[in-house]
Amino acid sequence: MALDSLKLSQVLEQVSSGVLQLPDFQRDWKWDDERIRALLATVTLDYPLGVVMALETKQKSPFKARTLKGAESSGDREPDWLLLDGQQRLTSLFQALYRDQPVETVDGRGKELERWYYVDIAKAVGPPADRDEAIVSVPEDKILRSPFSRRPVLDLSTTEQECAFSHFPLHLVFDVDQVSAWQRQFVRVDERNWETWTRFQEAVLHRMQSFQVPMIKLDADTTMDAVCAVFERVNTGGVPLNVFELLTATYAGNKEYVAESGDYFRLPDTWQEIKSTLTTAYPVFGRLDAGVEDGLSSSDFLQAVALVLTWEEKRDGRRSGVGCKRRDLLNLPLKDFLRLAPRLTSAFAWVGKFLREQCIVRAADLPYRTQLVPLAAVRAMLGEETDTEAARDRITRWFWCGVLGEMYGGSTESRFTRDVEQLTAWIRGDLEAESPDTVVEAAFLEERLDTLKTRNSAAYKGIYALLIKQGAVDWYFTEAPIDPVRMSEMNVDVQQVFPKKWVEHEAPGSGSWADSIVNKTPLSLRASKGVVGSPASYVPALALDAGMRPEWFDDVLATHLIEPATLHEADFEKFYADRARQLLEMVREAMGKRTVSRGDSAGW
Repeated sequence: MALDSLKLSQVLEQVSSGVLQLPDFQRDWKWDDERIRALLATVTLDYPLGVVMALETKQKSPFKARTLKGAESSGDREPDWLLLDGQQRLTSLFQALYRDQPVETVDGRGKELERWYYVDIAKAVGPPADRDEAIVSVPEDKILRSPFSRRPVLDLSTTEQECAFSHFPLHLVFDVDQVSAWQRQFVRVDERNWETWTRFQEAVLHRMQSFQVPMIKLDADTTMDAVCAVFERVNTGGVPLNVFELLTATYAGNKEYVAESGDYFRLPDTWQEIKSTLTTAYPVFGRLDAGVEDGLSSSDFLQAVALVLTWEEKRDGRRSGVGCKRRDLLNLPLKDFLRLAPRLTSAFAWVGKFLREQCIVRAADLPYRTQLVPLAAVRAMLGEETDTEAARDRITRWFWCGVLGEMYGGSTESRFTRDVEQLTAWIRGDLEAESPDTVVEAAFLEERLDTLKTRNSAAYKGIYALLIKQGAVDWYFTEAPIDPVRMSEMNVDVQQVFPKKWVEHEAPGSGSWADSIVNKTPLSLRASKGVVGSPASYVPALALDAGMRPEWFDDVLATHLIEPATLHEADFEKFYADRARQLLEMVREAMGKRTVSRGDSAGW
């Protein structure tokens, strides 16, 4: 690594020629007009611009490269350097100072603009504090108009007009011949402009033409992991770089694939196809129209691939452990991705079917997206071995322990690796295999029911799904238990059994419990409309709407783990205590272990 200093004109020439390009993982440039003007003011004052960073390639880039915006004509050239930090600044300067075209930018509200940049000579030779005001941007036609009357207030559409208004076009600054021609025209307008021009040259032009850009240069043998770590530490854009973007660039630069197929490998297109396949069959993975990163993400998929690959490598004695950390993903060879991606796509489809069997069919109802990663990996590793009754029972128990024990709420990478190895051994029934840590460590505190009030909690979503799974019948569509496949058609959602307003008025001491999952149950939108006021009043009305005898409707209420008498009596406290008892029994059955009361010293 070395620190060098180059003239701005040299750097912009490298951008123009394609000597300096971007790794394709860099995001698109789009600075707004105000920031560009502030940057230009900084350069005209010869104030520090900040260090930029580039990686030497020796024309063997580890990433697919692309030119900075505006230099596309040089895109066929292999770059000598890849710009890791400084894209926004250098692209802004390249567009404003080096091209004879308006800059494509945006205003403060994000509206697209095309602007030319000028320096007001009279203001520029004044105090440095006024330099921001000296930088002027005008529309594509070079006529600045009043925002109200739309009348021209500054017309710079010809060189004569530029000189008449003493506004120098900044895109000429590094073209000596054009600067000289503009100077002659400026003096021709008024011979007294000689003195002004001399001061302008000294205060602005010479400073810009000699402006230095400090550049940290990384050697070509810098590892990709180090390049990515450095990029994230120094990048000034403020948006974290994800592994998917890095692999997109490295896979696209894979010369073996290009030589064999005659084209770049486009990871985003492949992921789009995978995500479309999964979301079409299983909406629990998200909505494709909301973007491919809605719901199941590309990072989730890559982690699952890495888990399978490293598991294979450990099995074959090529590594000591399973992993899916950042470095494992960055070192994921394209050939292995291409080999494993179809298997993981099939595995996630199996996971979607498994979730449906658990009555989790919508993305909003999924307790933990991250828990699907090791589950898909295990399916990809074991295949049909996961379809036996014994295997399915263990997978189901592991899943609900993770959900109700809220085991996937924090850092997950270490749990991924443990679960993959432990769950695989457990499913296979290895004699020495113990239950996975997720099963052993999971505990459900009985008092937790009181605090489960929103979908922010995995356990809240889990209990909601379990109520459907154990056979809850809707209070309007009573012909059969709620069908997971028809949940969207019926607009099923959680509904308070005792309406909150009623609880606050009739049982004020219990108001804090009204939002608990204990006082909620899955119902269709049609049934929910009838849940108004006292249960003693609305239950007979619902039975009448359903065309059922009261005692039969009591059987429907009981499928929600509700004691019907507590509703007929409108006794909230009695209802809450009995419902909590039944919900805890449901939790115990799902987890295969005792729940924990506050006074317990052990979890089971």
